[in-house]
Amino acid sequence: MFKTKVKGIIAILLIFSLVLGFAGCSKESKTSQESKLSQIKSNGKIVLGTAADYPPYEFHKEIDGKDTIVGFDIEIAKAIAEDLGVELEIKDMKFDGLLAALVADKIDFIVAGMVPTEEREQSVDFTKQYYQAEQSILIKAEDADKFKTKEDFKGAVVGAQKSTIQEEIAKGIEGAQVKSLSKITDLVLELSNDKIDAIVLVKPVATAYAKSNPDLFVPEISFGTEEGVAGAVNKGNKELLEAINQTLERLINEGKIDQFVSEATELADSE
Repeated sequence: MFKTKVKGIIAILLIFSLVLGFAGCSKESKTSQESKLSQIKSNGKIVLGTAADYPPYEFHKEIDGKDTIVGFDIEIAKAIAEDLGVELEIKDMKFDGLLAALVADKIDFIVAGMVPTEEREQSVDFTKQYYQAEQSILIKAEDADKFKTKEDFKGAVVGAQKSTIQEEIAKGIEGAQVKSLSKITDLVLELSNDKIDAIVLVKPVATAYAKSNPDLFVPEISFGTEEGVAGAVNKGNKELLEAINQTLERLINEGKIDQFVSEATELADSE
């Protein structure tokens, strides 16, 4: 009799455990099935990863006495957040750490003047391209007569930002020694202190730095046109990717991208 009761209690406990287990699995499954876009809307914010040392794309500027991250990429990110009906949170980090942060879900998307490459596409999904610029080079003004052609950089120390298309361009300059750093501001400091002879940059960025520093100069040397920059999301986030592409399409069709670039360039040039 006692054994029968014990067996009955054990059976009830097993059934209860199974019910709880199924409920837990169901809850976990529901959470895992929730799309990234749904999570963003539930949280009421979208987290942008960028590298804010790249004017006029993204850079720091004192606005009303407060250090603020601005630029045309930031305006694009604001438009994306607005279309989604959420707040925008900006995380400023090193460019070469952006993809890892995205894959680890520390940020929701990247808008940082990033060019899609086959290597990058193995880790993340890219949006449609929204801007294209000429590849250029920044030198010291006093070296304007020294560097007039690509061939003049033979034997020179050429700087570039790590993990960028510009780094690959610098490595392709015949006879040049390449120095790669994570932040462009550090490269500009190296150039100003005669530690390097030049920095490969897209022309809008090179021009912005030259305009803010009379000791720097952008020679009429072109390294071609970039393939075009795009935003990025983690792989598998199809709904989020489509939503961002819709905003980009709208901005392009309305001529807003050109407006953002013009306004950001003026802001970068202002004191």
